[in-house]
Amino acid sequence: MIHELLEARAGEDYDLYARTINPQFMRVLKTIGFDRVWSRAEGQYLYDQDGNRYLDLLGGFGMFNVGRNNPRVREALVEALELETPGSVQLGVSLLPGLLAEELLKRTPARLARVLFTNSGTEAVEAALKLGRAATRRSRVVSTEHGFHGLTLGSLSANGDAHFVDRFGPLLPGFSQIPFGDLGALERELRTEDVALFLVEPVQGKGVNLPPAGYLENAQRLCREYDTLFAVDEVLTGLGRTGKLFAFEHWGLEPDLVTVAKSLSGGYVPVGALLMSAQVYDGVFDSLEHSVSHGSTFAPNDLAMAAGLATLRELDTEALVERSARLGELLLERTRPLVETHDVIREVRGLGLLWAMEFAEPDSGSLAWRVMERMQTGLFAQLVVVPLFTTHRILSQVAGHDLPVIRCLPPLVLDEQDVETFAEALDEVIAKAARPSRVAGLALRAARAR
Repeated sequence: MIHELLEARAGEDYDLYARTINPQFMRVLKTIGFDRVWSRAEGQYLYDQDGNRYLDLLGGFGMFNVGRNNPRVREALVEALELETPGSVQLGVSLLPGLLAEELLKRTPARLARVLFTNSGTEAVEAALKLGRAATRRSRVVSTEHGFHGLTLGSLSANGDAHFVDRFGPLLPGFSQIPFGDLGALERELRTEDVALFLVEPVQGKGVNLPPAGYLENAQRLCREYDTLFAVDEVLTGLGRTGKLFAFEHWGLEPDLVTVAKSLSGGYVPVGALLMSAQVYDGVFDSLEHSVSHGSTFAPNDLAMAAGLATLRELDTEALVERSARLGELLLERTRPLVETHDVIREVRGLGLLWAMEFAEPDSGSLAWRVMERMQTGLFAQLVVVPLFTTHRILSQVAGHDLPVIRCLPPLVLDEQDVETFAEALDEVIAKAARPSRVAGLALRAARAR
């Protein structure tokens, strides 16, 4: 049935989406030339209807750590379907959720003792907020400026990016944001002794902002001192993205709460999880009456659990975490010298295969640049992302609204030649984009658009 539908309606992708789902998003894609009709995907590559191959450095926003259409994860899903397992009994359990929870807990510090499954990253964050408040009998939540934790109301209340927040108030009360990396600000918040949890990304995903030395370790120490739960959001950074299975391993952390999602299913089906300490679990699920204090109809379901088990196995057997560390170092090695080559580059930064390049006005000054960036911060980054895609067939993205940063989250199956291809294309594109005539042209178009 699906094959026949796709064949009969081939080529209608964008028109149908515009008519029925999100016409404004379709306008964006057509404006920047990203309206390709895709025919298939494999590993780190996408193929359009004409058979052209594109290097995917966006990875479904970090969803395809084990590669697009990973055959072994697919085989596990087919096997689970053919077994006709009695999943989602609801008043009863099946074996697969316990098996996946066991595998996750094997890979984390002993402090984490229980797993609650969800359908997405934002649901895992919502669970952390809700359970953290109940376990501590406190109401306040502290997070960081420029942090991103999801787009449902509780997660949105913890976000530190006004672009996502401003039109959707009033948000939940009791949320405060502090500067990322500022231990003094964190301690001032914790001293009131009413903070349930401090929620932080170990590396901020939107701008790929790395923590200052000692920040996360001391943030954890302060949380322990003031009886506040230390909650680490690993939705983007988890499962090998940063060169460790979980990013918190880089700093030897032992969080009370850890959120996981995105790549846990290999990109096939929605799945997320909240890993929690025994203290949190015992503070919420403390009686028979409270045994179902939180849950979701579709979480856990056997397909998601089978995909999660297959994904963890794939990360292990293909040594993808180690590959992420090695290729992440190569990516920095090949792109950091561009800072000296091009005066529009302020910094190249990253950890594992979470990479970013930040742009800034040249030291020599540029009136055209100032006009362009006054229209909207980050327009120059778009001037890089578009030709990378249209000319060099490399998919990347501007890291966020008003951010002069491009970001890459490639599948961890990336290889050395892919890194070389990207670095060479990036060098060429920036050289052309930084020409005064190109910057002035974009500034003029931006001014007319306003």
